[in-house]
Amino acid sequence: MEFVTPGLGLIFWQFVVFICLLLILKKFAWKPITAALHEREHSIDSALKAAEEAKREMSKLKADNEKLLEEARLERDSIVKLARQTADGLIEEAKEKATTESNRIVEAARLAIQQERQAAIQDIKQQVASLSLEIAEVVLRNQLKDDAAQRALVNKLVDDAKLN
Repeated sequence: MEFVTPGLGLIFWQFVVFICLLLILKKFAWKPITAALHEREHSIDSALKAAEEAKREMSKLKADNEKLLEEARLERDSIVKLARQTADGLIEEAKEKATTESNRIVEAARLAIQQERQAAIQDIKQQVASLSLEIAEVVLRNQLKDDAAQRALVNKLVDDAKLN
């Protein structure tokens, strides 16, 4: 049983050694250990504060990023709207120019056709007059081949002239 229950002297010396160990630890190890623990606690607190600051900064950056994205979207929409308006304006202007140009071309063609028609009518009139004279000349030559027919026509014309 002696191995199970320690003796009184052993307990005393263990107590003395324990107290000495506590004094030595207090003098040499306790301050550095507590200082290291306080330093560790301080570094953990500063790391937590830095993490919290980084988290706030990230949320601020995220909000700024979302604001910039929204501004970019609005600007993009306004640019697209302006481009559409410009394109619509250009298309409308091109349509108006095309309509004006086609009206001008049609009017010019109408005038050219009218001038050509007048020229053709004038040409036909000249040809008809020329043909009429030629026909009249041929008819008169045929009718007035002999002298008696010529004298009768001249007398008739003189009589008609005297009546007027």
